[in-house]
Amino acid sequence: MEYHDIITIEPGKRSGKPCIRGMRITVYDILEYLAGGMTEAEILEDFSELTSEDIKACLAFAADREKKLFVASL
Repeated sequence: MEYHDIITIEPGKRSGKPCIRGMRITVYDILEYLAGGMTEAEILEDFSELTSEDIKACLAFAADREKKLFVASL
């Protein structure tokens, strides 16, 4: 999945943390909700401004970051 148009990083917003489409909802927020047991449907119900693609972009971003960390440590 191509997440580069969905995940944004702005130095003055949320301390430069990766956010969704310039909003104040961070990738970390979404990952925490999922890790805490919320379903995609529950997240979308609580945050009507989000889409299913936004959540998939968060997962793709996290997977890509994890992959880069692994490669960098070799």
